[in-house]
Amino acid sequence: MYVPAHFSQTDQDVLKDFIKTYPFGLLVTHGKSGLDANHIPFELLDGGTQGVLSAHVARANPVWQDVQDGDEVLVVFKAADAYISPTWYPSKQDHHKQVPTWNYMVVHARGRITIRDDERYVRGVVARLTRQHEAAMPQPWKMSDAPADYIDSLLKAIVGIEIEITSLVGKTKLSQNKDVRDVRSVGEQLKARGAHILADATLRAADEKEQAQ
Repeated sequence: MYVPAHFSQTDQDVLKDFIKTYPFGLLVTHGKSGLDANHIPFELLDGGTQGVLSAHVARANPVWQDVQDGDEVLVVFKAADAYISPTWYPSKQDHHKQVPTWNYMVVHARGRITIRDDERYVRGVVARLTRQHEAAMPQPWKMSDAPADYIDSLLKAIVGIEIEITSLVGKTKLSQNKDVRDVRSVGEQLKARGAHILADATLRAADEKEQAQ
C-alpha cells in the first residue's frame, strides 16, 4: 500500500484498536488456485510478536484447502471512505488549485496463516465472536439458546483459521496535507452528510494540525 508520510499511522496500539473496532476484514490469499479474497469477521488476540487474528470459514469454502500452513496472507480492515469535492475547500476560492479526491481509513495486516480444523477451536472462535458482538444487544443471544445438537452440526460445517501477524500498516487519508481550514471544512461537510466516522476523524486531524502549528 502506498502511504505518504502525512497519511501514515504507525502507532501499533492505535492500529490494533482499529482492528478491534472494525473487525470485518478482507482476507486476501494466493494459494494453489491463484488469488482469492474472502470477507470475514476477525478477532484480534494476543500472541506472536504483533498479535494473532482468528476467524472461521465455511467448510464448503475452498480457501482453507487452497492455502498451506505458513503461507503469507493479507487482511484489509476499513473503517469508512467518502468522496471529497474540491468545492469543500475554502482555499479553492483563493487560487482554484484544488481537485476531487477520496478519503478513507484502513489497516493492512500481513501474516502467516494456519488452518485449525478442530471442533474445540472453532467453538471457541464462535463463542468469543458471539459474546463480543451480542454484548450491546438488549437481550444478548448465547450459543446455549439454540439446541446443542443444532450448534454441533453447524460447527462441523466450519473450519477455523489463525493468522500470526507479521506487520501492521495503517493509512488515514483525512486531507491532512491541506490547510487547517480546508481540513476542518472537509470534516464539517462530511458530518453534514451523515458520514460521522470519517467526519469525526477528520475534525480530530484538523485539531491536531492546528495544535502543531
